[in-house]
Amino acid sequence: MKFWSMTGVWMASVLWCTGGLAASWEPARAPLMTRWAEDVSPDHVHPEYPRPLMVRSEWLNLNGLWQFGPAAPGQEPPVGRELSARILVPFPVESALSGVMRRHPRVWYRRTFQVPEGWQGRRVLLHFQAVDWEATVWLNGHRLGAHRGGYDGFSFDVTDALRPEGSQELIVGVFDPSDGGDQPRGKQVNQPRGIWYTPSTGIWQTVWLEPVPQTYIRGLAIVPDVDGRSVRLRADVAGPMAGHQIEAEVELPGGTAGPGGRLGRARGEPGSELRISMPADMRLWSPEDPYLYRLTVRLLAGQPAVDGGPVDEVRSYVGMRKVDLAKDQDGFLRIRLNGRFVFQMGPLDQGFWPDGLYTAPTDEALRYDIEMIKQLGFNMARKHVKIEPERWYYWCDRLGLLVWQDMPNGNNSTPESRVQFERELTRLVEGRGNHPSIIMWIVFNEGWGQHDTERYVAKVRRLDPTRLVSCASGWKDVGAGHILDIHRYPGPAAPEPQPERATVLGEFGGLGLGVDGHTWAPKSWGYRGTESSEELTRRYEHLLRRVWGYQKSHGLSAAVYTQITDVETECNGLLTYDRAVVKVDVARVAAANRGRVPKLEVLVPTSQAEGIPWRYTFSPPDEGWTKRGFDDSAWSEGPGGFGTPKTPGAVVRTEWSGPEIWLRRWFTLPEVGSQRLAVLVHHDEDVEIYFNGVLAVRQSGHTVDYEELPVRPEARRALKAGRNLMAVHCRQTRGGQYIDVGIARVVMPER
Repeated sequence: MKFWSMTGVWMASVLWCTGGLAASWEPARAPLMTRWAEDVSPDHVHPEYPRPLMVRSEWLNLNGLWQFGPAAPGQEPPVGRELSARILVPFPVESALSGVMRRHPRVWYRRTFQVPEGWQGRRVLLHFQAVDWEATVWLNGHRLGAHRGGYDGFSFDVTDALRPEGSQELIVGVFDPSDGGDQPRGKQVNQPRGIWYTPSTGIWQTVWLEPVPQTYIRGLAIVPDVDGRSVRLRADVAGPMAGHQIEAEVELPGGTAGPGGRLGRARGEPGSELRISMPADMRLWSPEDPYLYRLTVRLLAGQPAVDGGPVDEVRSYVGMRKVDLAKDQDGFLRIRLNGRFVFQMGPLDQGFWPDGLYTAPTDEALRYDIEMIKQLGFNMARKHVKIEPERWYYWCDRLGLLVWQDMPNGNNSTPESRVQFERELTRLVEGRGNHPSIIMWIVFNEGWGQHDTERYVAKVRRLDPTRLVSCASGWKDVGAGHILDIHRYPGPAAPEPQPERATVLGEFGGLGLGVDGHTWAPKSWGYRGTESSEELTRRYEHLLRRVWGYQKSHGLSAAVYTQITDVETECNGLLTYDRAVVKVDVARVAAANRGRVPKLEVLVPTSQAEGIPWRYTFSPPDEGWTKRGFDDSAWSEGPGGFGTPKTPGAVVRTEWSGPEIWLRRWFTLPEVGSQRLAVLVHHDEDVEIYFNGVLAVRQSGHTVDYEELPVRPEARRALKAGRNLMAVHCRQTRGGQYIDVGIARVVMPER
């Protein structure tokens, strides 16, 4: 048995294995692996304390190599019987790091362990941080119970099932129908495709034991009350409670009790609300200053113990912050943090890993994702239809990242499944509600399984009146909650302002870029493809310029870009799925996210606001049509833009319905020198643009709005002060069609 200290927590690690299996164990090989996979081994797999908001001094980590095998409906548990295969817990069955990487909807887990001698005379709790989806647990042949719910933790008091000494046998049976059932499951499906990904069956978070006294602290509810200048706390206590009291103490980070460390203390009955006073100059938590106070909660006996110490003690923390809505000077209702409007810009975060699926390979990997989100200039993340391990939220608390938390979706097509959905929604709010980083609960994503929306919103607001509640992100809005949220790809867009709810853009973007050697499959996709890191960065800046415009013109409070990483065949990430490549220019994206986006000064207007006359023809012209000396007097003349009605984003003033169009237009420029120029173009489909006979832009595909494209250096040099010629060729094969062009000067933001 090994013991070592981890930030003041003593952990006992008992590794179960036979015949050198741990030494010979290797992960399976997924299409992609992260660099952290090399740090995973049977004797070193998620060794961190899994419950950072309620830390005790002793625990036993049961992660590592377990016996494993497929199961059948109605099969008896394999008590006393070895299973032939091995699995590395806590990685899902289908993941490479589990060592299995096969789909089994019903499975058995089995292992043995020994209880440390120093735990004698205390109660022993067995904790599962998360098992997807239905888990039934046996210890030494005794059925402890069952749990349904793939995202919330559950525990058993195993004291009475333990043998007096020696080896203890633990068996877990799991059933996970994935999308064959109605249960909340997020984006997991049996047949992954598009925006739907590989399932994560079984144990996918840490399994562990801890000793507790006969009467102990079972849970905490922590509420930062900024207006009341206090921390409100309620402790749930298990066991005989006659005469017991709860004492809670707030200290400076890393402080010790005493005049220089302790800030406030309160004492009361178990289950009652305690109020711990905070100083007037308390430091508020924010993404810019993620300040966390230390919180210690003690259970005191009715009669003082012989040594005068507490019966039970847990360590925690609290971030003092307030979230609300208020109107600004322009009359827009805004989301505020600590009484101040802060525009929230964040990525959609799916929480998938190529080697671990739902489970990050290491705690360092979890932290890396949050650090990269911050480095890219975001101050928020929307955790998309997945609930993370508590340590992910711990890093958000500690590093300073606001979180919008989705409830994972299910079909919700039967009365039973709707009861289960509500049960898991309640567990989400209660189980993650102590994390200051979480500022919003999102009940439904789009219309997925949506029902009884108003009732759920009212319930969540009762469970947690300190945070914002969104009834649905995108699609089906019922007018409930604090937020009106729309989705628009690639967008962006903004809802019309409302007097009672703040408006946000819950999803937009989806700019795709596959990076050779870092894709899950040979073919990948994005909502809108790009060809290079430079193009992806430039298009991102273009989107963000318009987002910040909506922030001013429409009172937009926040926007969520799809997405932080690629996921399987979906390559919409700013990072590759393996986190090995950051696809964009980090400094430019960070500047854009903070509002410092390149500005455009129009030199040659498009026809978006007013029709500009062009010479045009639908017949292939003679050679030299792009040059200044070409005679276009036989061509027709008409105002731009050119196309067919109902083409997205088009302002059609001259109809063009054939396969091709050729355009010419004279314009006047001042001296451009070394200025950075861009073509403003809305094209559907392929377009070529020439300045004075020199190719300036060639772009395939189509747009749904006006975008800026960089001018080739040789074309910029061909421009003269005074009169110049622009010639355009656009080709159309299917769907709507449109072409309109202008020129702008790009003004870079000051650093």
